[in-house]
Amino acid sequence: MNRKLPLWYQVSQSLRASILGRPQDASARLPTEEQLAAHYGVSVLTMRQALKELEAEGLISRHRRRGTFIEPRARRVSPVRLLGSVDAIVAQQSGEATTVLGHGPRAVPGDLAEFFPDCAEVTCYRRLRRDGQSDEPTNWAENAVRPDIAARIDVADLERWPMTKVLRDVVGVRISRITDTVEARLADPVTAELLQVPLLSPILHYTGVTYDEEGRVVDVARIRYRGDRFSFSVTVEAH
Repeated sequence: MNRKLPLWYQVSQSLRASILGRPQDASARLPTEEQLAAHYGVSVLTMRQALKELEAEGLISRHRRRGTFIEPRARRVSPVRLLGSVDAIVAQQSGEATTVLGHGPRAVPGDLAEFFPDCAEVTCYRRLRRDGQSDEPTNWAENAVRPDIAARIDVADLERWPMTKVLRDVVGVRISRITDTVEARLADPVTAELLQVPLLSPILHYTGVTYDEEGRVVDVARIRYRGDRFSFSVTVEAH
């Protein structure tokens, strides 16, 4: 537990992620307050406050003598699927409304220096994606692109299509491979504000490194997905 944050808040966020990430066949009934308090190592009073927060969100309902139940309308997470082709990645990224928050050149960030050893700077693009139906923010992305490639990108295209499609089909980059990494993180202040989630709530942090046929890195995408809307899934074909 983080001593700088209220215990009830940390417990509610952990339980919230568990509820939204539950398996399809999971029981709708939660353990008792006493059992949950023992699991998290907090008092029953703290546990009650955490459950009250989840009840206010509409994720659970509490019934005297019957127990605490997950509401049927509490959405399970959607998978972030890492599939085996560029076409599949483009399809995965499509279907959401995109807003370009800003773009421009900047010195190569220290944690990206290994990808751009021959560049003094990269062009960075920041984009926010929203659900096409609910208009709820689902993820936001930062792309670091080689300057010579970025010079051929029309920013308006990034509001219509994913970066991978723009690079391949508009700019004409011959993509050889994309290396993906997904890890669990906590929402920083910028992510919390953009995705409208509590500070330090769980998110999925995706990094995609795109290489051209010459083996150069042309784009590094870092995408933060809402942890209450997505899970991580990998499909491996047998042939």
